[in-house]
Amino acid sequence: MNSFISELGRYSSKTGPTPLVPVCLDSDGPTIWCKLEFLNPSGSTKDRIARHILEKAWRRGDIRAGSRVIEASSGSTSIALALHCAQMGLKFTAVMPQGVSNERVWMIRAYGGEVEFVAKDAGIAGAIARADELARSTGAFASRQFTNPDNAEAHRTFTGQEILTQIPGGVVDAVASGVGTGGTIVGLYHAFRDAGCPVVPFAARPVTRQSFPDFECCSFSGRIPGVAEGISTLFRPDELPGLRTVEVADDLALEITRRLIARGFPVGPSSGLNYAAAIEASRALDGSERVVTVFPDRMERYFSTELFAGIKEV
Repeated sequence: MNSFISELGRYSSKTGPTPLVPVCLDSDGPTIWCKLEFLNPSGSTKDRIARHILEKAWRRGDIRAGSRVIEASSGSTSIALALHCAQMGLKFTAVMPQGVSNERVWMIRAYGGEVEFVAKDAGIAGAIARADELARSTGAFASRQFTNPDNAEAHRTFTGQEILTQIPGGVVDAVASGVGTGGTIVGLYHAFRDAGCPVVPFAARPVTRQSFPDFECCSFSGRIPGVAEGISTLFRPDELPGLRTVEVADDLALEITRRLIARGFPVGPSSGLNYAAAIEASRALDGSERVVTVFPDRMERYFSTELFAGIKEV
């Protein structure tokens, strides 16, 4: 069992370490330390949790070569699981609400994964219910990213420890991140706190100034995928002392995303959201230069979305 994973590691793409780089978009603005998670194998930070969850399940004997894995996800987690299942000889099914970008579906299928859709108005809650139903009826392994503690553990054990070795002085004053499953902000906060850092967590919340018919899942804003409310059991505000919420207009998040891309960071909308929230965190802490955030995923899964409106004409 373990020898299979060890052998696999000799030829497969492994997650991390990814660079931590200082980014300052405005000459008079603060510098933010940004973890370039889009450089992971499938193009997102979800490689962290996919690999960790699958390897732990393999060691426990919950899965073996040929087993099927099922996850409810609107995008990046399903893409990551599809890639790592392909590497580990596993089958994969993603359950997704209708309306997600075509690129995400194509990537899952390219890795050999299957996609089952639920009605758009069922949202991610409906996808979760359907994934659990499929797991029960077929005996497949449900990775359950919204409730599986291995999600946050992956970031506490790996992502957070990398950051602590990369940031000058090994000290983090604040971490800013949007909340989908909550695994990133929870895992990083505990990694930094346990290392003795005086870390303050900032949860980024996108808000829309307009009404859009295409809200994705339970997102606060349909224009910033993957940032949702009320579905994760991993994100418990009372377990994050000093937690602050930063509201970011989705127009601003998209604008910053485009500016990051123009600076050579091929990122998606959640990176613009996170960077904007990190700026506010730095200001709230009197210009602290030890604010960390994550650039979660790559831009190519958003080519057909509003993010690239105006530049797609040939």
